[in-house]
Amino acid sequence: MAKRPLGIDTLTATRQRIARVFDDFTRIYVSCSFGKDSVALLHLVMDEAKLRNRKVGVLFIDLEGQYTLTITHGLELVNHYANHIDLYWVSLPLHLRNAVSVFQTDWFCWDPDKRDEWIRIPPQCAITDEDYFPFFRRGMEFEEFTPAFGHWYSQGELTACLVGIRSDESLNRYRTIASRKKSTFDRLQWTTWCGQSLFNAYPIYDWKTADIWTYFAKSGNPHNLLYDRMYQAGLTIHQMRICQPFGDDQRKGLYLYHVIEPDTWARLLTRVAGANQGALYAKESGDILGNLKITKPSGHTWKSFAHLVLDTLPPRTSEHYKNKIAVFLKWWADRGYPNGIPDYADVKDEASKKVPSWRRICKALLRNDYWCKGLSFSQHKSAAYEKHLKIMKKRRREWGIYAQ
Repeated sequence: MAKRPLGIDTLTATRQRIARVFDDFTRIYVSCSFGKDSVALLHLVMDEAKLRNRKVGVLFIDLEGQYTLTITHGLELVNHYANHIDLYWVSLPLHLRNAVSVFQTDWFCWDPDKRDEWIRIPPQCAITDEDYFPFFRRGMEFEEFTPAFGHWYSQGELTACLVGIRSDESLNRYRTIASRKKSTFDRLQWTTWCGQSLFNAYPIYDWKTADIWTYFAKSGNPHNLLYDRMYQAGLTIHQMRICQPFGDDQRKGLYLYHVIEPDTWARLLTRVAGANQGALYAKESGDILGNLKITKPSGHTWKSFAHLVLDTLPPRTSEHYKNKIAVFLKWWADRGYPNGIPDYADVKDEASKKVPSWRRICKALLRNDYWCKGLSFSQHKSAAYEKHLKIMKKRRREWGIYAQ
């Protein structure tokens, strides 16, 4: 869908969208990371809440391995807007991806069994009781918790979850806004129906990075000082991100911890396996973490190299990848490759996922691409994963692929 100017500035348009949300929705909450985008959105929402003398929910999912500067900023905002905030600072044991280790491919933030190893103690305002939410179960994925919270918070009433994503950030986020297949509220393209009475709303979807910083400069509202430190560390305004540090995309920013907050970095090293390797190599190209161009050992084909890598992985990790590869091979066998996929193909076709190859499989293995997104898979829900393992064991025997 082509972009069309609205004829007004982004700030005015955003204020109008927020006012529309307040007009139409009974319950409203902001999903906040205390990064620049969600904080700018929070300030604007609070402006409207003050005008209408309303309280707005604020959801912050505290993932333990975060910068002290972010936590400090979040607490300052919570105190500043205390009269208009219904706070849900969640510090519960969630299942998180760890893309910097094949031995510990995931970790639990706020794991009660590892309390002595926690990177820090949750603030007093945090929700730490696992029985607080009726839907919560230990080990939920972040992606499972957020929609479950929204439906719980709505209490069956028309509810808007305000999210500070911008379409310029990535193609996926642009699609989130532009998709004509989604259901919306009253045909407002900057909203998305999430089931039942819950809608996501994206009031700053058309802001650019420069708009965010212009807003902070002109409004005088406080921002997260972590961005100042990132700028001093050499990042551009487009490279600065605040997120879970060990994810597949996020790991490239791990090295910043020992530059910006050495004390936090020291605790991260003892908390999550592979942190130091990620800091050293996540930004490097080559075979260590499979970034950009990869090579195979002398005397190996890509297929034999893939099998070599699988044989050297920890058993549970190896089985996980074999399940994924088996589905990948079977899918392509049914679509024109009955005698097996090629060892390699045109690099551009591989990159665009138009053709299968063993080189693509090797790249996924070297990248520690646990959910094999490079092979066109998506992430499982944690509750269904054990069932998936049992099903795949049976299917692999039927297909004769990595049969045991």
